[in-house]
Amino acid sequence: MQDQGDDLREKLRKIPSIEEILESIELQEYIHRLSHQTVAETAREVVSSIRKKLLGGKEEISPKAIIQEIEKILSHQELLFIKPVINGTGVILHTNFGRAPLGEKVLNHVTEISKSYCTLEYDLKAGKRGERTGFLEKLICKLTTAEASLVVNNNAAAVLLILAGLAKGREVIVSRGELVQIGGGFRVPDIMAQSGAILKEVGTTNRTSLADYRKAINENTALLLKVHHSNFKMIGFTEEVALADLAKLGKENNIPVVQDLGSGALLSTEEFGLAHEPTPMDAINSGVDLVCFSGDKLLGGPQSGIILGKKTDIDILRKHPLYRALRVDKIVIAGLENLILAYLKKEAADTIPVWKMMKTSPDEIKSRAEKVKTTLQESNVQVSIVESKSTVGGGSLPGETLPTHVISFDSEMSPDQLSEKFRSLSTPVIGRIESDKFTLDLRTIFPHQDEILIESIKSILSS
Repeated sequence: MQDQGDDLREKLRKIPSIEEILESIELQEYIHRLSHQTVAETAREVVSSIRKKLLGGKEEISPKAIIQEIEKILSHQELLFIKPVINGTGVILHTNFGRAPLGEKVLNHVTEISKSYCTLEYDLKAGKRGERTGFLEKLICKLTTAEASLVVNNNAAAVLLILAGLAKGREVIVSRGELVQIGGGFRVPDIMAQSGAILKEVGTTNRTSLADYRKAINENTALLLKVHHSNFKMIGFTEEVALADLAKLGKENNIPVVQDLGSGALLSTEEFGLAHEPTPMDAINSGVDLVCFSGDKLLGGPQSGIILGKKTDIDILRKHPLYRALRVDKIVIAGLENLILAYLKKEAADTIPVWKMMKTSPDEIKSRAEKVKTTLQESNVQVSIVESKSTVGGGSLPGETLPTHVISFDSEMSPDQLSEKFRSLSTPVIGRIESDKFTLDLRTIFPHQDEILIESIKSILSS
């Protein structure tokens, strides 16, 4: 009769070797997609865990169960890779989904530049080293009428560079009602602390007057900073200083005025049925010295931060050591060049995806939704078309919505179960739960994705 020690040794011997595991048919695709090293490391971790369990008195685990456990871990790892999703949430600038999708022309230009050598810092006429973002910045100035411009890797970086370059060790006056927090927990006071500038709050959360700024100015004041409420609204008993009035106060005291616009729309949002969103041109015309905004929100381009304004101030920022750490690469430059050209050629509303989505009428969306519904009915899959609202998102135009029509699902599965099923597809489909129903908003689903969407719906509801 075997004693317990012999029984345990027999169980341990039955564990397949790492080499045997890696030769299994089930893991070959994972090796192809994730690399031999990744699968081998996962196999070793699983086998080590099983050995510990057996030594602790657990029951024997079959080789098949070991392979299945490895597959489970590897499939979870694959979900961590960035992959395309179908955005049916109706949120146009969805921060979790990469904000602004790039238009076809921009993407083609970026691809062409990326796959070859390029004139990133080379002057073809002079035959020697050139300025990295020279042409891009000229295009931006032409479009916005600014004296000069500078491009960095996001708007938080733009604010950081402005504060570090123009206000380190000195005071920056900001209204308490504008000490905002942006996505990911980043706050204006934190950015200011990192820059070395000294925060000087004025006014109250809901009311700040010009007199508050005037009283706070002293010999150590470096900047007056105004932060646009791009991701929240203040209503009720409120007061804030007009940008032109703040700019005038700055000039009277020879103190630069900076506006952080956040989203940075270059088209009139009223033309799309939305509230007015201040533009960089509005800021420049009001007399501010510098204005900064994001490139990947309402502008509709790759992640970047754009600074516009007085050439003397821009030149100081360009020479600051921090600029080199914050500057953009050839991919962003190529994308922005093509994007700005679309604005200059008056093509933005028809070629830049975020504006095209905002421009799409509810009737156009309903027509597409009805076609999807009809196609699904041919496969005995039933859905409903319901009126709803889309949002801009991405810290832009808070509280503003656009009328839309959504595909609503009646199913024995709960909305949460449906949501999970759609997220688990090879091309994940992300929707929203509204009125206790899982829904998909076609405003943020590209027309070329309709066929994939139909097949995805059929694969879930037909089964």
